[in-house]
Amino acid sequence: MNARTIEEIIHGQHRDPFSILGIHSIKSGYVVRSFNPKAQSASVIDSTGSRHAMMAVSSSGLFEVELETHPGVYQFEFVADEHTWQMHDPYAFSSAIGELDHHLFGEGTHQQLYTILGSHLTSLNGVHGVHFGVWAPNAKRVSVIGEFNDWDGRVHCMRKHPSTGIWDIFIPALTNITLYKYEVVDDAGAVLPLKNDPYAPYFEQPPGNASIVFNSEFIWSDDEYLENRRQHDPKESPIAIYEVHAGSWQRHSDDRSLTYRELADKLIAYVIQNNFTHIELMPITEHPFTGSWGYQPIGLYAPTSRFGSPDDFRYFVDRCHAENIGVIMDWVPAHFPTDEHGLGLFDGTHLYEHADPRQGFHQDWETLIYNYGRREVANYLYSNAVYWIREFHLDGLRVDAVASMLYLDYSREEGQWIPNQHGGRENLEAMAFLKRMNELVHAEGGITLAEESTSFPGVSHPQQENGLGFTFKWNMGWMHDTLSYISKDSAYRKYHHNDLTFGLTYAFSENFLLPISHDEVVYGKGSLLGKMPGDEWQRYANLRAFFAYMYMYPGKKLMFMGSEIAQQAEWSHDSQVHWNLLDSDANKNMLTLVRDLNNLYQSQPSLYEGDCNADGFDWIDCADAEQSVISFYRYASGNRADKTIVVCNFTPVPRHDYKIGIDDAGEYVEVLNTDAAFYGGTDTGNLGRVTSDAEPCHGRANSLSLTLPALSVIALRRHA
Repeated sequence: MNARTIEEIIHGQHRDPFSILGIHSIKSGYVVRSFNPKAQSASVIDSTGSRHAMMAVSSSGLFEVELETHPGVYQFEFVADEHTWQMHDPYAFSSAIGELDHHLFGEGTHQQLYTILGSHLTSLNGVHGVHFGVWAPNAKRVSVIGEFNDWDGRVHCMRKHPSTGIWDIFIPALTNITLYKYEVVDDAGAVLPLKNDPYAPYFEQPPGNASIVFNSEFIWSDDEYLENRRQHDPKESPIAIYEVHAGSWQRHSDDRSLTYRELADKLIAYVIQNNFTHIELMPITEHPFTGSWGYQPIGLYAPTSRFGSPDDFRYFVDRCHAENIGVIMDWVPAHFPTDEHGLGLFDGTHLYEHADPRQGFHQDWETLIYNYGRREVANYLYSNAVYWIREFHLDGLRVDAVASMLYLDYSREEGQWIPNQHGGRENLEAMAFLKRMNELVHAEGGITLAEESTSFPGVSHPQQENGLGFTFKWNMGWMHDTLSYISKDSAYRKYHHNDLTFGLTYAFSENFLLPISHDEVVYGKGSLLGKMPGDEWQRYANLRAFFAYMYMYPGKKLMFMGSEIAQQAEWSHDSQVHWNLLDSDANKNMLTLVRDLNNLYQSQPSLYEGDCNADGFDWIDCADAEQSVISFYRYASGNRADKTIVVCNFTPVPRHDYKIGIDDAGEYVEVLNTDAAFYGGTDTGNLGRVTSDAEPCHGRANSLSLTLPALSVIALRRHA
């Protein structure tokens, strides 16, 4: 070592400390070097237990010793102020990342990056410790820091693999739940703000932000559930999702949120009681700002520690599956926050994001945009999608803000965006990314749901049909039109009848899900009940009719927490659902209706098998705008004999002797009437049954003469 090398080592400026520190062959045998700024003296203890005193090369903690024979698996013994401690040499261990891993990473095709990057408890040469790996190709130095080295970036400088830009190191003796960060020095020699591990499975609770070593010891018990899941086509299965913000669904009396394990006890029981099939969690990936609701994630590989450990979250999912409840997670690959400990300027360059703000910065959210065309970045996200399905057994991912990914000019004025190579506005790299992501998730047995608000073609079509390959797409058009319609005074609805019927012109162009999500009850929009016109009785009746129309309409279902009890105030993440409303009969009755709608929907194949198939729907009459009444058939897949008739009256006026045409003569049972007294209605209806007339109507051979309650939906099935 020359003087310059010594200075670089002790100041943490050497580009390749592995070439200096550790054990190296020399002509006379071997030389062992160590740098520990706390030590005043040092020795090597070889595998036989023999001690070899080391020479101080500098007064700053750099030591070396020459040995005639190889010391085997050796340890250092350090002394400082009469304190003595021993440790294995991290620079004596070769890299745990193999050539194949580097090759796949370089290609951007490594589907389990989380197994080689991040932090992992492991053993090398019989020594226990933690292996760390991180991608930072343009950094001059990357170090692992924590309490174990006094947060000193000079002590555990990592090894760089020039071919891939991956840095790694094995640090002996570190254990589970060790806190750590990365200290990164850019190519100019500047020390950057301390960085989180992009692959960390666990994080310190806010306001702390250290990454945490975590080794899962969870034993799953959901093999039967997963096997059963593989046997069913989700498009022909009933899906009724309860969307939840984990931190505000229910709180303790001291305003603490429930933990994952407490949610497993309380939320699952509630979902079972009310007959939902799935829970969709707003993003629980780690995020620094609670007010972002998780939509500005920092730790994509970590369930937020606000509610417990990663294994606590695994426990929640396993318990859901034990009760045949699916779990979907909001996933956010569209953007990430600018917090300095996150991915932005990770190695001093625009590594994960585009450098040009016209491509790499969201003006609406003031967040950064992933560079989907960079294979290592896409691979980071691919692996993450697979990770949640494989490692946490999730049933699916709801992909947030897909429209912002698909369009280069999303929310931008002329001159604020860069066209694609063909001069168009489509983000071709994001499209390719989404297609591949969907393939990988489906291969793992998961489903994907796109929150996509435009008319972009083929979002849920297979890739071989030039589609993006999502399982389902949120039907934002139906949501907007129907809420607009139901919010109008009933006297004016006849002038907006098209808002009810237009959606069927495109209802089967995609595999749709009908979303009544958190977005409809925040930002001053008020609650669902608050959108309903009329006096108090009419407001509740309108909401009952709206919910029933949603459940009878083609498409899978999603309802945000609190809506099912007709919460009167819009949602706030700072408080729980207003459960005290269940002391009121009106709100309790609304929950009863939602429970019964979920049960009816799942018990009748005609109401779910044709959700994504035009053969599953047929209008009886869509033209009675004057009376604001619509009627239609729903059919089971491949079995038109299994059918349900639905009639909706969206005025506060009961309709007597209202005729609709039907195919089959016989007696019909009223399987749903939202005006039933036990839902808070007036009990107007058809006394549970009605017999057909041999009188043609609406182009059909037979007819029913019905009583339609005010502001109601009724459903009928032919008595066997």
